[in-house]
Order: sequence, then structure tokens, then C-alpha cells
Amino acid sequence: MKNDFLKYQAQTTNNPVGLQISRAKGSYIYDTDNKKYLDFVAGVSACNLGHNNKTIKKAIKKQIDLYWHVMVYGEFIQKPTVDLCKLIAKNLPDPLIKTYITNSGTEAMEAAMKLAKRVTGRSELIAAKNGYHGNTQGSMSIMGYEDRKRAYRPLIPNIKFLEFNNEFDLTMITNKTAGVILETIQGGAGFILPKLTYLKKIKDRCKEVGALLILDEIQPGIGRTGKLFAFEHYNIVPDILVYGKGLGGGFPIGAMSTSYEYMKLFKTNPILGHITTFGGHPVIATAALSNLKETLSSGIMLEIDEKEKLFRSLLKHRLISEIRGKGLMLAIILKNSNLTKELVKQCLDKGLILFFLLFEPKAVRITPPLTISKTEIIKGCKIIINVLNCL
Repeated sequence: MKNDFLKYQAQTTNNPVGLQISRAKGSYIYDTDNKKYLDFVAGVSACNLGHNNKTIKKAIKKQIDLYWHVMVYGEFIQKPTVDLCKLIAKNLPDPLIKTYITNSGTEAMEAAMKLAKRVTGRSELIAAKNGYHGNTQGSMSIMGYEDRKRAYRPLIPNIKFLEFNNEFDLTMITNKTAGVILETIQGGAGFILPKLTYLKKIKDRCKEVGALLILDEIQPGIGRTGKLFAFEHYNIVPDILVYGKGLGGGFPIGAMSTSYEYMKLFKTNPILGHITTFGGHPVIATAALSNLKETLSSGIMLEIDEKEKLFRSLLKHRLISEIRGKGLMLAIILKNSNLTKELVKQCLDKGLILFFLLFEPKAVRITPPLTISKTEIIKGCKIIINVLNCL
């Protein structure tokens, strides 16, 4: 199977992890030799309720018996999709009551970029240095990391970049700006938190000049920080919210939520202002609905702070410079990038899955399922410390 993988399936690095998967359950993934791996990555922050969740699986099977794809987005009324959007609205503050379901986070970000231009009649977008919002050409245009975009230019023009957490850059936001696009917590840059009042000052500046604030919660959204969305920690409400990953419980989805008044602009001048064939797919919406219901009702978000504290108390070592992030969106920052490569590699050999971040070579991601137990946290952290002791 490995030979066929390398021969027929496209790769994006010269050295893919190459783990041959047979099954997965809870916090564990099993290879074809039946070796068991504790998963500290959760499909890169996607499998919030762990692998092979029984509730999600039951809901999907029930929906498949009824129907799956029947029509392009927004034409037929499909109960799973309507119910999902309604539950999202019930758990978001006003005016974020209208949701567009897409196939991925980057597609939702594309929609948000377009909508900001429609609402304001402006073309300038401002994003953050070292920000990441997806890999299509629109989302790549607002990626604040030139090394990853240089080969694909020209991209969308009229983009500016501010420095995250630098309040002096607020003057860049003017009456020419359509939208300011920020990750609530910077992901690829190393899980960098906003300073306590930074996002509020950004929102105030946007309001002052008539620009929209677009927050990207593709990684921290759906409970990962202990609240349903990370912006709830910072006493603001964005004009447009983009999310995905954890919403689908391991199935491909993205979403953009905003006000009724803004969203209706996709209906006219031109009609079909943002379209997709499979966005809002009833089986995927069923998975997301089941996942969101369990996330909200199970109490797992109430345990996130305690689990974060446990991680921080156990991951103390001379080779660890700091631990960044919030909740179960954590990054170990090591002394140098060679250590990160060895830690990820050797932990995998010992049955623990870790992974890297895009733009910070000294960082190792820890984004396990939100359902991970304290016993599993202790087990995984022991493996990390034992490996670091040998480096």
C-alpha cells in the first residue's frame, strides 16, 4: 500500500508521515500492524469528539438511509442543514444569525472576502503577518507569509499586512478598507494569543472607518479554547465569523456566519453571489449537527481549562522554551527546529502522534480530541518528556 500511495496519490512533502491506517477510535489511531497510537493532533484540530464517535456515526447512518446529495446549495430545503444553521444561530451573539455552509474553511474565507467587498463597496483588505487562512488563491492572498506564496503570484491585489498585537498598526485601517481579517488566535505562527484589549481596539477602529472585522476561528472554534468560539474570551463580536475543522467532527466542512442584512447581498447584483455544489451536504450537515449538539450538551468545554493546566504542569523541561496557546490548542516551543523534528519522529515511534505548525519551526502542536482523558494526557506527556530526556 505504501508503494501505491507514493505512486498514485499526490503528496505535498518529500517525507510524508506514511502511517498506514487500519482503524481509529476515541483518542487512538491504529496502523495496519495493529500498533496503537495516542493522538495528540485530532486530524489537525478537526476531530473534537475523538475518532469514530458513536453518536455521530449513528446520525450519519440514519441520514444515509433517507437521502444524500439532491441539489446544489440553497435551493432545496434539507432538514439537517437547516437544523445545523439554526443551532449555530442559537449559540452565536447577534447579529451573527445567518450561516453559509461550505465544504472547507478556505472556501468560507473566500466567501467572507467577497462579502466584505460587497458590503462596503471597497476593495482593500488587511490581514496579519504570519496569518494563515487557507490555501486557495484568495485565501493565499491574505496569507502573511511570502515564502509560501511567491511561487503562485500574481494573487489578489490591494492587500496590506499589519503586525498581530501591534496597536500602532491600527492606523493602517482607513476608509479605504473593506475588511480586516485576523485569526482570533494565530495558528500557523505558533498559537499566539491576542493581547487582552487588542481585538476590541481593532473592532473599534473598524467601526470608526466603516470596515468589517472578519475573524477566522477555523482552528480555535467549536470548544477548543473552553468556549464555543475563542472571540468570546475577548468581549467582542466580529462582523463576519469564519470557522470549520472542529464543526464537522472529522467530516469536511466550513462555515461563515454574519448578519441577515449582509448575507442577503449574495442574492442579488449578481444573483448566485457565492455558489457551491456540495456545501451544506445533508450527510456532512448531519455529522456537524450531531457533533455540535454533543459538544454543547456533554460538558466537555467545562473541562478544557483543567486539561490545559494539566498539560502545562506536565510539560516542563529544559528544552521547552514555553507553551503557547489556550485550552487544547497548545504549542510546545522548543529551543531549536532540529529538536521539533526529532521529538515528532521519536514520539511517533513510541506511539504518540504529534505534528508541526506552518510558520514556526520550533513549535510542536498539541491539539488532541476535546474528549481526551486525564489519564491519556499523562500518558502522552510522559512519552514527550522521556523523548526530550534523550535529546
